[in-house]
Amino acid sequence: MKTISNPSQSKQKKLAERPMIRQRKLMTTVERIFYNIHRKGDKAVLTYSRQFDWPAQERLEVDRETIEKAAGLVSERLKQAIELARKNIESFHRSQQEEIRKVETAPGVVCWRESRPITRIGIYIPGGTAPLFSTVLMLAVPAKIAGCSEIVLCTPPNEEGKIHPAILYAAALTGVTKIFAVGGIQAIGAMAFGTESIPKVDKIFGPGNQYVMAAKRSAQYYGTAIDMPAGPSELLVIADDTSNPVFVAADLLSQAEHGPDSQVILLSDNKKVIKAVNKELDLQLEGLPRKEIAAQALKNSKAILFDDLEECVDFSNFYAPEHLILATENPVLLSRRVTTAGSIFLGHYSCESAGDYASGTNHTLPTSGHAAAYSGVSLDSFVKKITFQQLTEEGVISIGNAVEIMAEEEQLIAHKNAMTLRLGAVKARQIAMTGYTQEQVQNQEQEQQIQQGESQASSQTERHDADELPQTEQQDDENGEF
Repeated sequence: MKTISNPSQSKQKKLAERPMIRQRKLMTTVERIFYNIHRKGDKAVLTYSRQFDWPAQERLEVDRETIEKAAGLVSERLKQAIELARKNIESFHRSQQEEIRKVETAPGVVCWRESRPITRIGIYIPGGTAPLFSTVLMLAVPAKIAGCSEIVLCTPPNEEGKIHPAILYAAALTGVTKIFAVGGIQAIGAMAFGTESIPKVDKIFGPGNQYVMAAKRSAQYYGTAIDMPAGPSELLVIADDTSNPVFVAADLLSQAEHGPDSQVILLSDNKKVIKAVNKELDLQLEGLPRKEIAAQALKNSKAILFDDLEECVDFSNFYAPEHLILATENPVLLSRRVTTAGSIFLGHYSCESAGDYASGTNHTLPTSGHAAAYSGVSLDSFVKKITFQQLTEEGVISIGNAVEIMAEEEQLIAHKNAMTLRLGAVKARQIAMTGYTQEQVQNQEQEQQIQQGESQASSQTERHDADELPQTEQQDDENGEF
């Protein structure tokens, strides 16, 4: 890897750029394929699949017999590993389920939020030279926990028309409902528009190359949601003089072997660390079956020397990596300075491969700097969060006047009328039940508003008093366990 020492701010901006192909050419290709799929359905999908993947392909859906036979082609050793990963992924994502919490925001006004599963989701599983059956687990497991009723999976066949048996086995294990031997832009287009065979889905998940990422963005434009922009894999490692160069080099190569457009970056405050890691990269690269791919990725990668670890983290925050490894003496302390990353791996033994496969966290993460605004896939990715509110007659009295005033100020009189009519009905009902006059009812409302104001003022005073606790009491509180 090329080494850069103490780059200027303008140079850092250049170093943070990802290798990209021309977007205009890319989007033109995507739109042409989408147009044909929208018009011709399965016929267009088969045409592109024969062109890019399997020339003799006749059908798109993988039949039940093929799926069942796949289980016999997967070794028991691999099945056990897949089951361990599945359990850990399920445990971590099930812990993300939230209880319903109702909040009374004002007397008679109750608000809360509930999750509802997305009905039909699509999963894209890259094939090519590295069939990612682990991604099936990462996406189908939380989808089932969320309650998605239909899970459609698309993955490209190889040149012989076959799908890796581990992909089919993982799909059957996790409850995928339909599997199609379709990859690339045509797979995303088919799930976005729907064809005679492939159902239109509500949301598309899964990583891919720049063509797949561009197709997912276009799918959004046509009304199909996506998980996030997830393109070529990337890793940034911050290593100090306590790091093991053998480990660090192995981590960098683990991402470089994903594809020639992957990017890895090493940051350090120690020149000897960078030199030792580069030496290890050369040694380990020679023993890799995918060394040509990894070597190509390393051409787009770099090692950067900074004066201290704080500067390393500052660059990392600007770069917004998909994966961040803190191979330092005190990674937990350093992590508190991190504001932007898809997933963080703390310490010398937390290799990124653990998160890719079996630790339990999700490996579908934002790339290309999108970690600055996007989160990785979680249970929330497979549900809609629906808000609820319920007003009683007391609630109408509590906030009705404020609603009227605000609606009138925005000149939305129909909005105002919706509340005014309810206020009138509530007041009429109160008069009928109590025998009070309109004036007496209004006086009661004013008294309630005064009491509410006094209650809020009292609450603010209590918070203010708490802020002014003696210094010793504050210190005792800060030193307590958390």
